[in-house]
Amino acid sequence: MTVVLVWVYVLSYEGRMKILVVDDSRIIRDRLVNLLDVIKGVCVVEQAENAENALLAYRKLRPEVLILDIRMQGASGLEVLQQVKSEQSAPYVIMLTNFPYPQYRKKCFEKGADHFLDKSTGFDEINEIIRKMVEKNGLVVCSDND
Repeated sequence: MTVVLVWVYVLSYEGRMKILVVDDSRIIRDRLVNLLDVIKGVCVVEQAENAENALLAYRKLRPEVLILDIRMQGASGLEVLQQVKSEQSAPYVIMLTNFPYPQYRKKCFEKGADHFLDKSTGFDEINEIIRKMVEKNGLVVCSDND
């Protein structure tokens, strides 16, 4: 029984990019998961609603990509960004915010963000960014109609 469970776990991530979605809004998390679910070659391995849970999930699962909100209750996404980018084998981080102010953009890039997107306009960009990453890593990408 244990062998089967371990085999299924390994098979579920093999050849797929692991993504952690972090946002304090359940609606935004659900929207992101639905957006990412149509992309072959990716797997949303976890969702977190705050910085503490984000760091726990990151350290446990080591996803290749974090989609990270800036403003959350408790610690901010900027603190999460700084911590994960300071680690060896840091993930690719897409910052997503309702506050696309220049000072936030600057801080995010200074702390190592790979992208900075506005929630009101950036959802389609996330899809394109992830598809390109999957293609670059040699994973198969299927269209939404496949």
